[in-house]
Amino acid sequence: MGKLEGKVAIVTGASKGIGASIATHMAAEGAAVVVNYFSSKEGADRVVAEITDKGGKAIAVRANVAKRADIEHLFASTKKAFGRLDILVNNAGLYAFAPLEDVTEEHFHKHFDLNVLGLILASKEAVKHFKSGGSIVNISSVASTVTPPNSVVYSATKAAVDAVTKVLSKELGPHNIRVNAINPGVIETEGNAANLMESDLVKQIHAQAPLGRVGQPSDVAPAAVFLASDDAAYITGDTLLVTGGLR
Repeated sequence: MGKLEGKVAIVTGASKGIGASIATHMAAEGAAVVVNYFSSKEGADRVVAEITDKGGKAIAVRANVAKRADIEHLFASTKKAFGRLDILVNNAGLYAFAPLEDVTEEHFHKHFDLNVLGLILASKEAVKHFKSGGSIVNISSVASTVTPPNSVVYSATKAAVDAVTKVLSKELGPHNIRVNAINPGVIETEGNAANLMESDLVKQIHAQAPLGRVGQPSDVAPAAVFLASDDAAYITGDTLLVTGGLR
């Protein structure tokens, strides 16, 4: 019997990368999974097929989680398909590094609308659907504390996610809703594989991180499964670093 047997999970931004890996890992542990996507239907369908081909349950739902109406559609589709909700993984996010002189209002609002406001609105909607408690797992970033140069907006959004995690854990704890965060290090995904491996940042990781390698989505997914499961029943308001030792 899997750790998440009988549970229903929404994973936002799950058509590729960390979100896709979390979705497939949760399905492997028995959860029915809603694979949220916005731009890549092909990717989301591929994740759903990977789950269902192995006997799991999954559907793909398009929604821009920076918009309240889309969020309501996402959760209504989940209820229609599976009748309940137990887990929300707030993974959808945007990152684009820029030096201070290139930061614009558009750059700022685009990041904060998705990375912070979208996470808050999705969590707000999840609370309406959790019946006897639940688990929210926020995917933050080690950037919130490592604060690399040229990431003033992105790092600020992830520091906000860390703060939101702690606030909501206190606010929702009395309702048996746990809220935790995962702060991955540099993770090799489809979106950054092309230029990541030769970057100065990766070279620094090889030099500084005890494990001396870039992470993979499959390094992060088991941590999300753990935090969503009853194995973490007494853990809330915490941030789990998955960085290969990078601090």
